[in-house]
Amino acid sequence: MKKEEFLERYAIERKGTNSLKWDKLEERFGDADLLAAWVADMEFKAPEQVVEAIKEKVDHGVFGYTYVPDSYYEAFIDWERKRHGYEVKSEWMRFSTGVVTALYWFVHAFTKPQDAVIILSPVYYPFANAVRDTDRTLISSELINTNGVYTIDFEDFEKQIIDNEVKLFIHCTPHNPVGRVWTAEEAERLLSICDKHDVLIVSDEIHHDMTFGDHTHIPSAIVSEGKFSQRVVTVTAASKTFNLAGLLTSQIIIENEALRKRFDKFVNSVNQTEVNLLGMTASEAAFRHGADWLEGLREVVKSNERYAVEQLTAHAKDLVITPLEGTYLLWIDLRAYIEPDKVKEFIQDTCRLAIDYGEWFGEKSKGFIRLNLGTEPRHIKQAVDSIIEHLPTSKKI
Repeated sequence: MKKEEFLERYAIERKGTNSLKWDKLEERFGDADLLAAWVADMEFKAPEQVVEAIKEKVDHGVFGYTYVPDSYYEAFIDWERKRHGYEVKSEWMRFSTGVVTALYWFVHAFTKPQDAVIILSPVYYPFANAVRDTDRTLISSELINTNGVYTIDFEDFEKQIIDNEVKLFIHCTPHNPVGRVWTAEEAERLLSICDKHDVLIVSDEIHHDMTFGDHTHIPSAIVSEGKFSQRVVTVTAASKTFNLAGLLTSQIIIENEALRKRFDKFVNSVNQTEVNLLGMTASEAAFRHGADWLEGLREVVKSNERYAVEQLTAHAKDLVITPLEGTYLLWIDLRAYIEPDKVKEFIQDTCRLAIDYGEWFGEKSKGFIRLNLGTEPRHIKQAVDSIIEHLPTSKKI
């Protein structure tokens, strides 16, 4: 599907619909009159087939207990095989009400209080929360930032594991917020270190369908032909791909039978809820029928990225924008022009934007912002043009 058709069919106003992104600005930012460019959801309706599938359930009128049908497993397994080369088996699959919930479950199930858990920073902030909130020890290994291109400091990563006796690694692939799609070589080296030191790998792959150019997502469980699959736990969902986050349905994949039993034992102690009927219905329809919709979305995101990068760098050549390999989130370093302590004042009070700030993702990323590209071009134009209008014409001294 082409960008123009996608926008005509799916772009929609979300203000006044109990949208967290748009209708909670006063609570989250202290100002309701901002342009929402933050949290990672979109201003696009789901594919028609998803809406129709939900309507059928609504018309039936019964919303009782349900289970995961064989057709759901078939749809998800087919999607993973065709798009990512991962041959998932239904017996490996479990479900949660969201990726973040699953992260908390994994930390509880596979570590003990005070155990060390490592992340690659900057990274999606619930990773750190899942460690701190559960009384584990948070260990961060900083990614190397070379003029906006992020790579892994493998020596530091291994040293942190050894020095802190790390038990669990929460991995983000593709990486949010820096938009990296890790290469086969990077993934193999990273997971080899974990394997060498008996570290369990939890791989958040929720952005796996959103990659660009020659960049290809490689599921952690099939890196090096599945060499590390027995120590990988994968969590993903249709929610980021198809804008279904409010339907609270995520997949967990655990190949290792002993880990599955350990996980099941923990989950049985904290969760006695059946799966979400409408979430299952919507996700299955998306996996079966959403490929063309997804191509339209990808065109919109790339077009938005081109506009943002071209306009911002034309105005401010020393602005550093990280290349977008994956996700629909653009990582921008404002420090050449704005003092880190003044970024919030600049973005919110002057530019009138609600945005994700760099320090949310890691204490060393103050001065950065994350711009959500999964929206109508008019919103990107408004956000970018406002930054350009108010950005100083020369670098700060």
